[in-house]
Amino acid sequence: MSEIKGFSDLKLNSWLFTQCDTMGLKNPTPIQQNCIPRILAGEDCIGCAKTGSGKTLAFALPILQKLCEDPYGIFALVLTPTRELAFQIADQFAAIGKAINLKKCVIVGGMDMMVQGLELSKRPHIVVATPGRLADHLDSCDTFSLQKIKFLVVDEADRLLGGHFDEQLKKIFAAVPKQKQVLLFSATMTDALDKVKQIASNKVFIWEEEDDAGIATVRELDQRYVLCPKDVLDSFLVEVIRTFRATNKNGSIMIFTDTCKHCQLLSMTLNDVGFTNVALHAMIKQKERLAALNKFKSNHIQILIATDVAARGLDIPTVELVVNHIIPNVPKEYIHRVGRTARAGRGGMAISLITPNDIKLLHKIEDTIGTKLTEYKVDDKEIVTILTQISVAKREAEIRLDETDFYEKKMINKRKKLILEGKDPDEIEELLEEQKRKKHKKRKKEKQLEQTIST
Repeated sequence: MSEIKGFSDLKLNSWLFTQCDTMGLKNPTPIQQNCIPRILAGEDCIGCAKTGSGKTLAFALPILQKLCEDPYGIFALVLTPTRELAFQIADQFAAIGKAINLKKCVIVGGMDMMVQGLELSKRPHIVVATPGRLADHLDSCDTFSLQKIKFLVVDEADRLLGGHFDEQLKKIFAAVPKQKQVLLFSATMTDALDKVKQIASNKVFIWEEEDDAGIATVRELDQRYVLCPKDVLDSFLVEVIRTFRATNKNGSIMIFTDTCKHCQLLSMTLNDVGFTNVALHAMIKQKERLAALNKFKSNHIQILIATDVAARGLDIPTVELVVNHIIPNVPKEYIHRVGRTARAGRGGMAISLITPNDIKLLHKIEDTIGTKLTEYKVDDKEIVTILTQISVAKREAEIRLDETDFYEKKMINKRKKLILEGKDPDEIEELLEEQKRKKHKKRKKEKQLEQTIST
């Protein structure tokens, strides 16, 4: 292959590399250099590269080139696991497709289905969707067809093909034509490759980023850990933020935790102790999620607390620190989380709070990423001084959360899920009551623990 210096060497139309130039994109990344020519040549493609390596443009540019040669709708379908990522991909398509008056639409849950159905009936060029909501539309309305699409893109392929979305994907794959180009992209490639061969008809071009060092995270990322007791995790988190802020006044911080409830509680607690933040999790309405994300992206608010909803694909250039408040059980999810910083050649830091129970998991993560985490020093004496303030703030946040309909919403969602699984209504109520009892016991224990700490 001849040496590729700029976008103009990729056999792209002049209007496309002019658009890239206007957006400040001068040189294609390795995944773009390797995949774009093959996609333009009509091959199916699987691209695997670290987060922040420009995967979206690797499929958006060739799709837009093919679209302007033969414009019609619906031309391409892009599937992605999270709503926020769907909006981000659509925005990138819109920014580059401005010159050809591109029409795109985003089909995700949490938004009005009637409005979406109307948008689909207008046959936009590009549809970016989450599988669940698109499958709902295929079930409930016949105002649009996916039978003529030229491209099927599966972004974050490992997550989409990991089993959670099988039912919806079956429905979607049945609605698309046999003759199409299939493009799969992800930061981590798993055994999902076999599934790919079932839906890709042509010869598949597979490109995986090589890294001589065998490290699955980018070199610019400084990865650290803080060892702390489980009961005082939140106080250690506050001290980590304070220590980081002492040398970095303006960089944005993303904090990842495990559940919607923890995410909401942590957000309320930190807001109460003076760390203004926004939360992002599945129990928040879609419009509020987008508003929170926009505040964070525009740097109006510099701390975002999230569940793994935000771990995939989101590109927020100002993120300089990622904190794992609760370390993920799966090393692959760690890679996606920490990939929110040190993107596109910029530097960044990831700090994981590790309890004694997490040591094995830490080693597993280190084995997977091929590098060792180093310790991040925090002042233990400072933690002792803020301990009571943090636990009181958390207790108050729990009381306030109890007074809202947060848990009610959660119960409704659980009921829906169990009904869809075909469970008996009486059985459902018993199951939910049992879960309530267990939670009540757990909270009682936590209360007793906090009282012994403060005395």
